[in-house]
Amino acid sequence: MGRAYQNRKESMAKTSDMKAKVYSKYGREIYVCAKAGGADPDGNLSLRGMIERAKRDQVPSHVIEKALNKAKGGGGEDFALARYEGFGPGGCMVIVECLTDNPTRTFNDVRLCFTKAKCKIGTQGSVSHMFDHSAIMVFQGDEDAALEALLDADVDVTDLENEDGRISLFVPHTEQHKARQALQGALGEITFEVDEIQFVPKGTTPIVGDDVEMMNKFVDMLNDLDDVQNVYHDAQW
Repeated sequence: MGRAYQNRKESMAKTSDMKAKVYSKYGREIYVCAKAGGADPDGNLSLRGMIERAKRDQVPSHVIEKALNKAKGGGGEDFALARYEGFGPGGCMVIVECLTDNPTRTFNDVRLCFTKAKCKIGTQGSVSHMFDHSAIMVFQGDEDAALEALLDADVDVTDLENEDGRISLFVPHTEQHKARQALQGALGEITFEVDEIQFVPKGTTPIVGDDVEMMNKFVDMLNDLDDVQNVYHDAQW
């Protein structure tokens, strides 16, 4: 228990400029999701979850509608997922998740961030084996009722934390929709504080001194890149 995870709201949207970047990232994710599975949230569960998450993070409705209308048009950019792995300050492990229409540009931009932070970008799989690709749901509810519903639905619960009725649930990323449906079917309408897929570190790498300042600068540099959607790491300080 006690596994750390990063909530996008806590690491971004600190200023109006950063909020604009968050809106842009959500707009891109919604566009890609709608283009891949259809722009109707009722028929595209991934899109529905993405829109709900955007609303929780206070993304304006016009940003969401613009992305959906763009996907309905059938044209626009052809974004692809790109994931980069490496070692950050103090030897911590880092995964950088991107959506890009130019992989060469994105790789060069991400690699430059590693270089400026005196870090090393690795090959695919170099650190991801030390992370679980998990769906994370955080909500207020009854632990026993939630577990019973998930077991009845044959959902593989990999971890569950309960802090005074605030439940943090971890399941394989492939079972996110099944878990959500099981919980809502048993517990009624749930307001999820967090409902997203992340790379959750299996352990932590302590960093101290100058590495802490460098880590903060490193993450800020990555988040400033338009193509970067998420940054995951196992650093602890």
